[in-house]
Amino acid sequence: MEQWTRGRRLGIDVGSVRVGVAACDPDGILASPVATVARDQQPKPDAVPSDISEILRYAAEYEAVEIVVGLPINLAGKEGPAATLIRQYADRLAELAAPVPVVLADERMSTAAATRRLSERGVRGRRQRAVVDQAAAVEILQGWLDARRAGAVRG
Repeated sequence: MEQWTRGRRLGIDVGSVRVGVAACDPDGILASPVATVARDQQPKPDAVPSDISEILRYAAEYEAVEIVVGLPINLAGKEGPAATLIRQYADRLAELAAPVPVVLADERMSTAAATRRLSERGVRGRRQRAVVDQAAAVEILQGWLDARRAGAVRG
């Protein structure tokens, strides 16, 4: 069993247009929405994409000890083309975030769950599109935290 390290974590939901960011409290109990960042569609080859710069800024602001990136796994439990792109994104983020570790978490159905929860709360249409990425990041991070709490020894 892995040892739990106290500290804030960021949850990241990478989409093709937007990136949702969530953060948790230092005890890893509750994930909360932070921001939706526009995905840099045309990053310069030698430059840090603006969305990754924003994530790094949030990591510094929240003094993140870990960054959890949602990995899209299909319902059959397999990785498809989208997962390959997310792995590349996470690798680049890990390069730039070091020494803060970047880990991947199964994000199966996170956007669907986030959309359903927002609809249940009466958030629809344009307002929902504006926050669904943050809500998906919350789902990813909360699921990861809950799994750690169930399986990790805390000290």
